[in-house]
Amino acid sequence: MTLIAWIVAGLLLVTSVGILVSRDWRLGLGFLGLQYLGVFWLTSQHWPVSMAAIKVVTGWMAIATLGITRLNLKESDKESEQILPEGRLFRMFTAGIVTVIIVTAAPTVEDIIPGIGMPVISGSLILMGLGMLHLGMTVQPFRVILGLLTVLAGFEALYAALESSILVAAMLSTVNLGLALVGAYLLSARMPEENV
Repeated sequence: MTLIAWIVAGLLLVTSVGILVSRDWRLGLGFLGLQYLGVFWLTSQHWPVSMAAIKVVTGWMAIATLGITRLNLKESDKESEQILPEGRLFRMFTAGIVTVIIVTAAPTVEDIIPGIGMPVISGSLILMGLGMLHLGMTVQPFRVILGLLTVLAGFEALYAALESSILVAAMLSTVNLGLALVGAYLLSARMPEENV
């Protein structure tokens, strides 16, 4: 069971770096979908499976909302970053730095909050750290929403180990869907008026 949890934490690292590095919005949403599967697994370590399934269902609903909105945009698929640095190598290097910081900080967090388990702590800190890195490197609304959903997924995985309230799960699901709706609104508000 612990080996599978470590594999899931590795999957979360790969998906977070994939969201950070990929330029294609379809790949970004695909990585986010895999990320929610990983959050489901980590959450199911402390919650019943039926309650942990809320995470994956809500996440995939948010992905569907963003995907449908992005699919209906008339803009070109090439999105240009407005800020430097843009290189994938730089993004992978900074993701490596954040990962090293997380690996060194995870045992301290486990000492502060015992009983959660090192794979859950590592996976959630990876999501929160790389999500914050993503937020610091972009100004595009779609990319910002992906970063916010990544940070929130990491928080949910860690918080699920501390609190098993159905009300809290419902409120976090509402925040996820709210972020997706705000992202969909911001994406559609950027569309140019064609019949003006």
